[in-house]
Amino acid sequence: MNINEFNAKYPNEEACLEEVFRNRYGALKDCPSCEKETKFHRLVDRKCYSCQFCGHQLHPLAGTIFHKSKTLLKDWFYAIFLFSNSKNGVSAKELQRQLAVTYKTAWRMAKQIRKLMKQSDSQIGGTGKTVEADETLIGGTVARLGKGRHLENKSIVFGAVERNGEIRAEVIGDVKGSTVLPLVRSMVKIGTDLMTDELTGYRKAREFGFKHSAINHRKKQYVRGSIHTNTIEGFWSQLKRSLNGTYHSVSPKYLQTYVDEFAYRYSKRTYSSLFLPMILQASTRA
Repeated sequence: MNINEFNAKYPNEEACLEEVFRNRYGALKDCPSCEKETKFHRLVDRKCYSCQFCGHQLHPLAGTIFHKSKTLLKDWFYAIFLFSNSKNGVSAKELQRQLAVTYKTAWRMAKQIRKLMKQSDSQIGGTGKTVEADETLIGGTVARLGKGRHLENKSIVFGAVERNGEIRAEVIGDVKGSTVLPLVRSMVKIGTDLMTDELTGYRKAREFGFKHSAINHRKKQYVRGSIHTNTIEGFWSQLKRSLNGTYHSVSPKYLQTYVDEFAYRYSKRTYSSLFLPMILQASTRA
């Protein structure tokens, strides 16, 4: 949907509220109170609808991200439109400029919209399918101390991606086998062909029921036949470019919401034309 189509479909507050009502209640025919077949009419100067018989009121915004917000519903919809059309995310400063609101308001809106872009809990992979698992470092600095390295304020993100499929990613505290293998087990179906790098944490992957193969990056080995982690590396590259270019700096406290946002975009990339209705529908769930 382009901006002209968006403005044609959602020209005002009334149209936006009608969309929320449809998404939340669907083709509601019977009143939940009097149980008669009825029609619900919008009350003047109130964001609610009333049964034509008993006056029972339905409040479509209650419990949603729009509830008790002083920001215009049309502005909320436009912010969601910007998120749905962006490949690299939308910063709070950009929302502040576009909507002419305060930075505090724009930041809260962006935070609430990202919460709608949650990753699926379903497992990926399966027999005959290939999943790549890897981890990356986000933010902070790396200081060299003698022969080793010291990581300062770095956040670790673990990810597993099915080739030509979806991705799952989560912020973790360390890369020990006791941390990454249970994550792999929860994200990936048993029997999947699992591709990783040489990290020692993956060495017992076969004991968990995976067909494990590893590539050794330390020896400058990046592809060995069908064994590689280039797909997940490509996602890390996109994530880091977007974080650095759009958001510049992300607090570890909120990093998972940004990871969720980009994992959502990646997993649903074949449905990009439906991003706006999908996010709008998620926004109306109480």
